[in-house]
Amino acid sequence: MPRAGTVSSAEGVVTGAPRRWLGLEGLLLLAGTLIAFGALGQPWWLVPAAILAPDIAMTGYLAGTRAGAHLYNLTHATPLPAVMLGAGYWHADRLVMALALIWLAHIGLDRLLGTGLKYNDRFTHTHLGDRPDARKPGRDRQTARGQDPLKQEGSPVPVPVTVQPPAGRFTAYVVRT
Repeated sequence: MPRAGTVSSAEGVVTGAPRRWLGLEGLLLLAGTLIAFGALGQPWWLVPAAILAPDIAMTGYLAGTRAGAHLYNLTHATPLPAVMLGAGYWHADRLVMALALIWLAHIGLDRLLGTGLKYNDRFTHTHLGDRPDARKPGRDRQTARGQDPLKQEGSPVPVPVTVQPPAGRFTAYVVRT
């Protein structure tokens, strides 16, 4: 049973045609923002230099999964870069607009690649699915046959670890070899 504020791996996951629409939306957001960036006349070296900057928000996970998910989602949703783009336009600041467009391009690329917004139970659980499950073909079939996929070689094994405050409790995973 998931904790309050979380959902199981299967709940809230976008599949089928809506998932393909989200991928197409990500592709169009990526392409549109890069076209708009080109129209601003800013140097193209800014794109590779800044495209991964929103991922700095992953450091929020050092404070726990809840804080990490909130910070990650804040930087991987369109409202903040859209406001930044509007402010750059308002002040006629092409650099601010360019950085906002790169931020939006990052979000589009993430959606295109299937990286979704995070639930607060673990980093890999997104609205587009649970990433480890997506990378392990046959896991659902093994579970359906009664086999426990966590007892197989190469599977993550929960190891309780207690640390001193303020870090709090967390679960570490080791991989069987």
